[in-house]
Amino acid sequence: MTAAIAEQFAPLFAPKSVAVVGASASSVSGGNRFIRHMKAFGYAGEIYPIHPSAAEIEGLKAYRSVQAIPGTVDYAYVAVAAAQVPGVIRSSRGRVRFAQVMSSGFGETAEGRDLERELVQAARDAGVRVIGPNCLGVYSPRGRLTFTERTLPESGSVGVICQSGGLGIDIIRRGQNRGLRYSGLVTVGNCADVQPSELLEYFLQAPDTNVVGLYLEGAGDGRRLFEMLRAARGRKPVVILKGGLTRQGQRAAASHTGALAGSGRGWRALASQTGTVLVESLDAFLDAMLAFQCLPLRPSPTRQAVLFGNGGGTSVLGTDALGRAGFEVSTLDPKTLAALEALGLPAGSSVLNPIDVPAGALQQNEGRVAESIISAVRASEAAEALVMHINMTVVLSFRHVDMLGNLIDAALRVKAGEGKTMHIVLVLRSDGEPDIEERKRAYRQRAVIAGIPVFDELIPAANALAAVRHVEAYRLSRNNA
Repeated sequence: MTAAIAEQFAPLFAPKSVAVVGASASSVSGGNRFIRHMKAFGYAGEIYPIHPSAAEIEGLKAYRSVQAIPGTVDYAYVAVAAAQVPGVIRSSRGRVRFAQVMSSGFGETAEGRDLERELVQAARDAGVRVIGPNCLGVYSPRGRLTFTERTLPESGSVGVICQSGGLGIDIIRRGQNRGLRYSGLVTVGNCADVQPSELLEYFLQAPDTNVVGLYLEGAGDGRRLFEMLRAARGRKPVVILKGGLTRQGQRAAASHTGALAGSGRGWRALASQTGTVLVESLDAFLDAMLAFQCLPLRPSPTRQAVLFGNGGGTSVLGTDALGRAGFEVSTLDPKTLAALEALGLPAGSSVLNPIDVPAGALQQNEGRVAESIISAVRASEAAEALVMHINMTVVLSFRHVDMLGNLIDAALRVKAGEGKTMHIVLVLRSDGEPDIEERKRAYRQRAVIAGIPVFDELIPAANALAAVRHVEAYRLSRNNA
């Protein structure tokens, strides 16, 4: 990372001091909730509530103005009426590095556009960088900075830029439940000052970030965004969830963040020319980032897939899903077939690909027969990805042995062995019963920590693998260019 970009954004992701403009001494405001979230998250720096008359707020000494704070503030959380915000920013001259403006009523409405221009000018005059307005905040586990509750303190390798505050909360909470761990997430709202391309530049260079995700409704700096992605040459996978690709969606985006959404054709061209993955749903966004978090990219595009699990009908549907996602699910070579047939799997098993083994057969050697199957598949020249699907309701009914745990351990041992890189993903299918879901969470965490992404169904798994293949293919094409 260049010293300039690291120095510029360090106060945003690891602030040593935080000012809160808009905390209340008599009720619970957005500023009060922010202070409570920060305390609960273990923030260790100084927190300065700003209030014109209160001596204390949320157990902290309050200050009459930003200028009354001793020293410089890295991050200011601004939650006052929109008309007051430019004045707050002007008064922060020489005292605040970043101001995140939660307030709405700016460029997302026709009446607020002049006020947004005034805000930008105030920021320029004061030398303050503004995040937003019309956004919720920043989530940075290493900086113990958060704007919402129930966020994990574990740092990860996924950096996200999000043009929606509410969706930012979804990305954090739903993502962490799937095993995603974040280096940081920034909600940017109207992007009046700090642009998505600036934060993209930071994440592309940050040593603690390996995957970048963007939810965008529009990009006023679209040309710079494109050029930055093009120059990155797919060095880090980038996933974009684009809001406003339809005419109706463009109208919604304009009223949400004041964004000009742009054409779907243009964004698809950007994805093709930069190796960026463009997705259409939040689930696909989270799935793709999880795959990139867990799977090291292969030097050549992944095209040959092997399906292994319990359930014949599911194997057929899984083969369809992989086929639609552009993978070959071909019959295994004679040497691999011979190795699998030598295992003496019982009647009802099939080893052609898909490999379908009844749950009862997986009991062999306390469920460790799976390791022999996975090892044989990895030795096959054609196997570039292994998709394992498990019907948890059936497998967990064998209570005398931890069959699923043994299967995960077997996959990890094979994965850790020497030899070619083969993507391994796990699909844990369940029926929604609370006890099954609880155990599923534990198995999911165990697998993801060890580098095996876990999906709930086969179609999402196939599409996430296709996202990985897209970046692998782009990298190869750039290296050969």
